[in-house]
Amino acid sequence: MTVKLFVTDLDGTLLPSGAAVPAENIAAVQRAVRAGVTVTIATGRMYRAALPVAKALGVDVPIITYNGALIKSVIGRVYYSNFLKPDIIVRVIDFCRAQGWYVQSYSKDELWVPVHDEHAQHYEHEQQVQGHVVGWDGLKEHTEEVCKLLTISESAEETQARLQLLNEHFGQEIMAMRSNVRYAEIVNPGVSKAEGLKHLAAKLHIPIEETMAIGDSYNDLPMLKAAGRSVAMGNAVPEVKAVCDYVTASCEEFGFAKAIDTLVLGGGANE
Repeated sequence: MTVKLFVTDLDGTLLPSGAAVPAENIAAVQRAVRAGVTVTIATGRMYRAALPVAKALGVDVPIITYNGALIKSVIGRVYYSNFLKPDIIVRVIDFCRAQGWYVQSYSKDELWVPVHDEHAQHYEHEQQVQGHVVGWDGLKEHTEEVCKLLTISESAEETQARLQLLNEHFGQEIMAMRSNVRYAEIVNPGVSKAEGLKHLAAKLHIPIEETMAIGDSYNDLPMLKAAGRSVAMGNAVPEVKAVCDYVTASCEEFGFAKAIDTLVLGGGANE
């Protein structure tokens, strides 16, 4: 199998959470690009939070952000967008507030938070972005071009319970999914990294069979299943390892670079 499009998750895959891209991974990307492979990012992050990583890689292609709700190039060209409706945003915010949950919004690629508590502060530090503290009523005033809402909990069990409540309460109006043990993301139905990969492959005229995806967490599952071949990081959750064609080393052991060198450039994907 020839790999023409290689799509990577960020946190826990390409880079340790909140850290810079390791030089080993940057070098691997450049080797792949020189060999004619398109390497890009698929992430739950905001576009503005993913952009510095893409620039560090030297990636000059559209990047898949907000878990597939926005595909936008490094120079700012929008290839695809899927925004939540304003009335749904207001109702989800009211629902989360009634439950006593922290929730944050993303309007026009800016972060909006109701309070500057430990959840907001941790997220800002992790993603290297600064949020706007606007209060609960203010949160509902920023409903334009919102790709997703995010509620942050204290545990995997609590996150799962929130997902169930959100999906039961709103039915087919939204889709709530887990991006890590503490994050429950609210997007439009059909939004996923998988759909983002398909949209991008079509834009680049690359057959899905010639794509490869790599990831480590729950929100990567649809993308890994949709790609022609899939790679799980050594630190991936068991559910990811169970569906992937290959398992590489952990993020700290530069499993991303090893996957590029072994499976993409070394021909291991043909085995």
